Amino acid sequence: MLEKDLYEPMCSWLEQYLKDHYKGHEITVIDTSLERLDRALERHGIVCEQANGVDIQIDVLGIAKKGNKTKLFFIEAKKTKLTLRDLGQLWAYCKLVDPEEAWLLTSADLGSLRKLLIGFNREDLLDFGDGKKIKKMKVGVWDVKKQMPDLSSIVPKI
Repeated sequence: MLEKDLYEPMCSWLEQYLKDHYKGHEITVIDTSLERLDRALERHGIVCEQANGVDIQIDVLGIAKKGNKTKLFFIEAKKTKLTLRDLGQLWAYCKLVDPEEAWLLTSADLGSLRKLLIGFNREDLLDFGDGKKIKKMKVGVWDVKKQMPDLSSIVPKI
């Protein structure tokens, strides 16, 4: 299985997740793995100055619009064991753009992040936000058979 094979089922799952959790919002979910975030947002009429000209490529992008408010959702997909580098990549994107939610999902396992996040209880490594509200990235295993995250694997627990 290639990483790109994860994008379509992740798009389908995220779309249903957003419809369930953000009722009354207009939901759009797209595979943006091959384009920069600023260009994908621009195509949907969203201006995000922090992303302009910055080489951010999110694998799966979710957009929830309600009135003039827009919430963004990121999924970074991996087919290998997760590393601190993977977490750092998503963390940097989150610090710049501040999405509503961000997921780092692998079809393998948590890898060295298991030791950091669970063994050393360092869930603070998942923190991002604008300073007023702290949010946490969600890290977990993508269940290829069920085509959804294995909820028992998600850190922090949801």
